[in-house]
Amino acid sequence: MSAQPPKIERLISDAAGRLLARADENYSLKSADVTPRLAATLNKYVLRDEPHASEASLVEFLDQLQAGDLCLAIACEGGNSAAWNDLVERYSTTVRSAARSAAGSEDAADDLAQSIWAELHGLRTREDGRPASKLAYYSGRGSFAGWLRAVVAQLAVDQHRKISRLVQTEDDAEFDRIADDTQSVPASRLDPENALTSDSQRRAMEKALASAVAEMEAEDRLLVKLYYFDNLRLREAGAVLGVHEATASRRLTRIHTDLRQRVEQILSSEGNWTKSEIAAAFSEVAMNLHTDFEPLLSD
Repeated sequence: MSAQPPKIERLISDAAGRLLARADENYSLKSADVTPRLAATLNKYVLRDEPHASEASLVEFLDQLQAGDLCLAIACEGGNSAAWNDLVERYSTTVRSAARSAAGSEDAADDLAQSIWAELHGLRTREDGRPASKLAYYSGRGSFAGWLRAVVAQLAVDQHRKISRLVQTEDDAEFDRIADDTQSVPASRLDPENALTSDSQRRAMEKALASAVAEMEAEDRLLVKLYYFDNLRLREAGAVLGVHEATASRRLTRIHTDLRQRVEQILSSEGNWTKSEIAAAFSEVAMNLHTDFEPLLSD
């Protein structure tokens, strides 16, 4: 966690004490156990886009977090066996129901549910030797049950896309063949504008875009999806994310800038594209931007 100004540190510490007092069961957590999560959540959902937010708005945001659910998640992540038993007892039905909805069969639902529990417990090991659990991503902004359903749905999508990539191998080889054929044509015979719209150039653009989108935070991808593909107004998209319309607008503007800069960087450093080629390519794909984005935002 990055250093916070003293005023923000005090505000977070006070909010941690109130959160522990509000929770029906806090599993004997201390303020120091909770403050890193509160600080990360505050930075991600408020301070990153509104660095000069008022103290009153910060207090209001922190005091709206789900105290009991957040304590449960933090305690489980910390290896508290009583908390883990409570988690399994309370949410097995939720996980199972979500897995049935996302999977195509009972067997697939069983596999998906087991995968979720493994992800929650932690499949990898962190530097401090503790499991790297998905519970670290629960912010307390919404109900834990809702967050779990989203985790199940995302894992189902991830598994489906992994299978889809295996099926698409022949298509990828075909794109590579087209790219090789294009490169074999003498430069004097290529019209620069046509070259920018060729399959090989378009594939390079899509790869750069895929890499850039993969680096985006999940909530940024969600905002773009809600606004561009689900056709929600900024006010409605902001409500889904739990932020004001003005905040959603500023965040979307930042996303546009960051995403374009990252794509330009990839094309320049990895593809050796010139600035004029990049500018022309962006202009060419502008009309099809939504079509190109949609499958990438599901990663």
